Parts: sequence; structure tokens; C-alpha cells
Amino acid sequence: MAIPHWLLLSAFLLLPLLAQVLAQEPGCSVSNSKPSVPENACPYVVTTIHVEPGFTLTIDPNFPDGQFFTIEGSELWLTKCVDYEEDPALLVYLICKDPAGQSDSLEILVTILNENDNSPVFAQPNLARDVPEDTKVDTTIVTREELSATDADLDTIYYELTTIVQDTDGYFAIRGVNNPEIYLQKALDYDKFNSTTLLLYARDRPVTSPDHTNTATATITIVIKQSDTRAPWFLPCNHVHNDTSVCISSPYSGRVNISEMSTDPLLLEPGPLYAVDPDYTINDKIMYSIVGGNKDEVFSVGADTGNLTMNKIVTSPDSFLLQVMATQISNIRKYSVATVEIKVINKSDYPPYFEKGVYNGTVFVGLPQRSFVYQAGDPSTPLVITAMDNDFPDKVNPNIEYYLKNSTDFTATRDGLVLTNRVLESPGTVTIQAVGKDVLSLQEASTIIVVEVILATAVTLSDKMYSAQDMAILGGTLAALLLVALVFLGVLVWKSSRCYGKPVKYMVKKKLSKEISGGHQNKYYQEDEQPDVSTKQCEMSETSSVQAETPVPEQPALSLPSSSAEEMESLPKGSIASTVIFDQEEKEEEKEEEAGQEKEVKSILKTDRHMADDGYKAVWFKTDVDPEAGERVEVIENNAADDDGGDESDQDLQKNEEEEEEGSDTGGHHWGLGVSFASESSSPAAAEVTVNTSHTGAGTDDSEI
Repeated sequence: MAIPHWLLLSAFLLLPLLAQVLAQEPGCSVSNSKPSVPENACPYVVTTIHVEPGFTLTIDPNFPDGQFFTIEGSELWLTKCVDYEEDPALLVYLICKDPAGQSDSLEILVTILNENDNSPVFAQPNLARDVPEDTKVDTTIVTREELSATDADLDTIYYELTTIVQDTDGYFAIRGVNNPEIYLQKALDYDKFNSTTLLLYARDRPVTSPDHTNTATATITIVIKQSDTRAPWFLPCNHVHNDTSVCISSPYSGRVNISEMSTDPLLLEPGPLYAVDPDYTINDKIMYSIVGGNKDEVFSVGADTGNLTMNKIVTSPDSFLLQVMATQISNIRKYSVATVEIKVINKSDYPPYFEKGVYNGTVFVGLPQRSFVYQAGDPSTPLVITAMDNDFPDKVNPNIEYYLKNSTDFTATRDGLVLTNRVLESPGTVTIQAVGKDVLSLQEASTIIVVEVILATAVTLSDKMYSAQDMAILGGTLAALLLVALVFLGVLVWKSSRCYGKPVKYMVKKKLSKEISGGHQNKYYQEDEQPDVSTKQCEMSETSSVQAETPVPEQPALSLPSSSAEEMESLPKGSIASTVIFDQEEKEEEKEEEAGQEKEVKSILKTDRHMADDGYKAVWFKTDVDPEAGERVEVIENNAADDDGGDESDQDLQKNEEEEEEGSDTGGHHWGLGVSFASESSSPAAAEVTVNTSHTGAGTDDSEI
């Protein structure tokens, strides 16, 4: 088989090349032909080299990357720092020569590793924006394209927005952590702040990342432009809740004299009619007009000035309540309305005046607030300033009010009393200007008050001085005590009224009994004064008066003689018995009305009333026995041996007393004395003494006497 000619020719040409390769391979070699090197790391060993004896190895200068390398011994070194962002890879060739001069090349590809060595960069690190005050919420203030940052390391950027101006947090925000677009988050208020500075941070790592983070900062200056957002304000006005965006004005007031024409602008309180545009950077012009309350067109207002003037006189005392509108010229929808009260008063011909040019007072150190200032030299009389007015007959103008101008340590009341306004801590002299103002005519008078503040000694008249608060407390206490006393007195009167009848009856009976009994009373018995009538006794008296008793026909009353022995003996025996019974009943009543604690004490007088016997049996002491009494007089020794008999006798005596009292209560409206004479044959109920007491104070009925 014949070999083609072209195949033989190719073999002969390749043999020298193959022989050269086989000869170079063992002469030069590298440990790593594709090494990796961190960026910005230099010098750095790229790889190691192996060269056989007789061989030489050099860097091929025909390739530009060779300038970064050098061969030192058996190592290939990177001698120049390489930035990944500029050269991500380097290619170097090494030339290897054998002893025969034949050369060969080795290719080494060096990869540069990327490191986080670059910070984010803002295209515009400083920005400024003007934002109108009335910008709507959620409006974009700075776009994303203007604020996006770049990073040469191609890292993801994280954004954060803060402010360096106090009290401006929360008004501006970014759309997201990776979106730096700034928008309005809360409505603006020019009165709160008119500018702020924002800081936008761009980081190549999250805020919470522990890795090294590179940061860039952009500054955004926000300037707020005031807008025409508020209606005019009438001055003076007060801000509501310390909010400077809202201001409330008080009503105006003025005076005109009845039947008098004034050509000058009216004087108003608290000041002239005046309005301003609260958007003061715009400061739009204000126009005034009266829109209500101007009856008969009496008043007019200056469109530019706001001054009120009169068009005609006022003949009626009725007041005017005007409504004045203030409007911005450029925007009629921005307006406010104020109320002006015009009072119609009688003309004041004389202004008020003080009779004294200087008032002198004194006060002590350490007194509580609102203590009196006393007249100098008279520490018991409070200092009072008084303004006179000749428009009044007595020169006393009730419309004058007082106030102090140049002192906060003292104050004046409406009546002109001067009081302390705080606790005075040190002595000295205070000079005060006092003003008395007529609130209707607005006329004023002034005077001077000189107050000496002195130290209080250990014992001074100041110890007897009291403040208004002390007097009020004392008055309240006395009023309470007076009320309690009146209530207690009323209760006593009510209780005593229930027992009104018995003391009167007791006094009348006592007097009559003395006239009847004469000299036959016990000399050794000391009669007490009229006992007090308790509530319990009153109730017992009322109960006993209800009990029914058979009425006894009244006998013609006889006048009893004086208490002589002869006259007593000349009376019938029945009369003597009746007299004794009356005296016994009186003594028994006195004993019952004495101290209630002696309930077990029994009377030494005893009597038995027997319905079967004729007449009464009278009980006497042994020394007073009438020899002519006969069987009807029973003498009892001075002992108390028979207790049982005594109880029965006491019960009978008490029954007789109750019958007698009921008989006396039913005696009508007159009082008198009737004596019935009982004979031995008459019934026991016939011998009785009747005492009638009138509760109405009427005279004695002659037909009954």
C-alpha cells in the first residue's frame, strides 16, 4: 500500500516542532497558570516558577500587562496595585529559552478579585428646594433621579433621611429604603418653621449589617414659602392653646353722647378698629365695611382706615351692635367680622378726680396675699382711695373702677380698697400710681399711693388686724352658731308649748289653796318652789285629762275668810273637811312634781275614803287636831308602820287629785273658787272644793259665782 505524498510531507514538517516541544516541556513550568489576586493588593505573589538548569525564563514585554509583574527567583510577583473596577483581569506571557537558544512562551491569566473599597457617590451632593406652605401632602419634593447614588463596586444602595433642624421631624420622608425620592408627609405651617435641612445617607450595606460599610451623604435645603391661607385678624387678639396659627379677637366697645354729634373718630376699647393679614410676608391690603347693626345709617367706617364716625345724632338711648367686616383686596373670600358695641350715654361734663394727691398707707412684712393695706398712723382702718365726680349730686359715681398701674405687689378692688398681691418679704417704700376710671364715659383720674412696708414687732397692733379671708371665715362661723342656737331655741319653745296649761293651773291652785287653808298648814313642812314641768309629766297630765269622770254639780261659791282660828271654827264641819282635803291634794302634787328619783317615798298623810260612811274623813297631824271635828277627824301618830295601808291611802288620794284636776280643766273659760259643804248624811262625792282656771284670760262669770 503506497503512502500518499502529502502525508509524508506533513510529517516531515511537524517532526522538528514536536521535537522542540518535547525538549521545552521539562525546561520551564509554573504551579498555577490561572491565579486570582485581590484588587488593590500589592506586592502580591501570583505563582511559583520551575526552571531547569540551562534554561532561562523572562516576561514577554510585548504584552502591556507584563508591566505589573516581575520575577524574583522562583516566584512571579504582582508589583503594581490593580483596581477591579479598572482591570478585572491581567494576562502575562513568560519566555523560556533552552541552552540551544530555542525559546518557548508560557501564558498566565491573573483574575482580579473585587473588594468593597468604594463608597456610594451622589450626582448632586447639595440640593435646595422652595416648597409653598400650602403644598398638598404626598407631593414629591425631590425626584429619585436627582437623588440616586452610584457605587463603583456595583453594590445595592440603602438610603436613610434625617433632619438637623429641631421640631421639623415627620414633615418629609423618602419613598423606600432603596428609593430616595423625597415627598411631603405632613402639612406645612409657615408660623412653625420656614426652613429646614435634610440629610440623605447612601450606604452600600444595610444599617444593621456587621460588615464594613461605605457611606455617602447628600444635603437637601428646604425653604418654605408662605401662602395666602388665612383670613384677616382683628387686633388685639389672643392665640388659642399657644397655637400661633389661630388668633381670637375680643369685641370692640365705644360710647356716644345722646343728642350730640361727634365729628372725630370714635374712641373704642380695647383699641382702634384694625385688622391685618396674618400671612405677613404677603401682607395683602385690608378693606373695611359695616355689614350689620347700623340702624338708620348712624355710623360709617373708613374703608381704608377702619375709623368709625357718626353720620347723624342719636336721639334714643338704645345701644348699637355693629358688625364690621375686614376683607383682603386681592381675595374677597378671605374676610373676618368683628362686633362693635356702641353705648349711648348722657354727656359727662366733669371728669372724675381724687381729693387727695397722695395717699399714705402701711403694711407689714409677711402678711398673706390679699391682706389689707392700712392708713398710715391708723393701723385699724384699711386704706381706701376714692374718686369724686361732680356730675353726680353726692359726687359718688358708681361707674368708677380702680386699678394700679405700676405695681404687681399690690392690687385695688372695685371699691378702692388696696390689698397686697403677694407675700411681701422685705421692708421698704413703694410708690404706686392709682387710676379711677369711669367705665361709661372712659374718663380717668389718677393719684399716688405711698405704701410703707415695715417689719412686724413681737407685740404690735398688727396682731389685731385680720385679712378679708379671716373676716369671711369668722362671719361664716358665727352664722353657723347662730343657726344652731335658733334651732335649739325653737325645739325648746315647741316642747314647752305642749306643757303650757299645767304651770298656770299649778300657780292658781297654789294661791287659792293658801287662801283657803289659812293657818292650818304644817309649820314644819318647807314648800319648794314651783317644780319644772318635764316632758314626761306633761304626757302624764295629758293622759290623765282624757279619763272620764262623773261631773259634780257646782254649788254657789262662798268667799272664804282669812286664816284665823275663830273664822275657821265658825265654818261648818264639811267646809273644814274640804279645806283639809284641798291642802292634802296640794301637798301630794308638790311631792309628785319633785325629783323623780324618789319614787318609793310615801306620804305621811293618809286618808281612807269609804263610800259606805257618811261624809269624809280628814287626816291631820296630832298637834293640829280640832277638838270639835269629832269622828270625822282621825289622828295619826308620826310613824309609817302600816305600809300596806299607806299604799291604799296614797292610791285613793291620787284618785281624788285626778278627779279634782279633771273637774278644774272642764271648768270653762273662767276661774273662780267654789266650796261645797258636806254634811254627815251627804254622799262622799258632795264634799269637794272646785277650782276653775281660765286659759283665755277672760273674767269671772257672775252667774257661776
